[in-house]
Amino acid sequence: MPRQNRVTPLGDLIADPARGSVYGNRGCLHDETGAIRRRFDGKRWIACRLAFRGWHRAPLMQPGRFTELFFLDEATAFAAGHRPCALCRRDDYVRFVEIWRAIHPDVASADAIDALLHEERVDPTTRGRRLHEAPMDDLPDGAYVLHEGAPCLVIDARLLRWTPSGYPDAVARPTHRQATLITPPSSIGVLRTGWQGAVPLLHPSAM
Repeated sequence: MPRQNRVTPLGDLIADPARGSVYGNRGCLHDETGAIRRRFDGKRWIACRLAFRGWHRAPLMQPGRFTELFFLDEATAFAAGHRPCALCRRDDYVRFVEIWRAIHPDVASADAIDALLHEERVDPTTRGRRLHEAPMDDLPDGAYVLHEGAPCLVIDARLLRWTPSGYPDAVARPTHRQATLITPPSSIGVLRTGWQGAVPLLHPSAM
């Protein structure tokens, strides 16, 4: 039975047999039986390589350890509110901080970045997902919006519907309208630079 550790663009955890291309965590979210009990544990939400220095954890979701999470691609991880890991993706993390510093000159430490991302992704009243508004025409490739109730990836003049295994279909990207933005605004600023890291920004089905 698939574990409930696949992450949607909205940051929700679902059980699905599809394999992700990006790994990450946001603390220990499961109990001793492996059941998910919370959405997050702390503000440090990271996105990692699938493989690093031959490290391997088995079984997954061990009691008291962080919950191993999997994303379709890095665009999904950014949308969910994660950022590159400073250990297994050091070069990506350094470049991410350089870009971030140009956007937020006074918010460039790891703790400050994590705190601002947390503010952008979590509603302080409900502790549920926080969404934003932005002009659809101005969004960069790799951004996620909510379109007709579904998370969709922005690519050129298209919106691609997300599923755990890829992007099965597309519609024309609406113009001259406000979009309900899933990806945190600060991560949108990073995507505007044409971000490409050590893990896939986009699943092959987006091409």
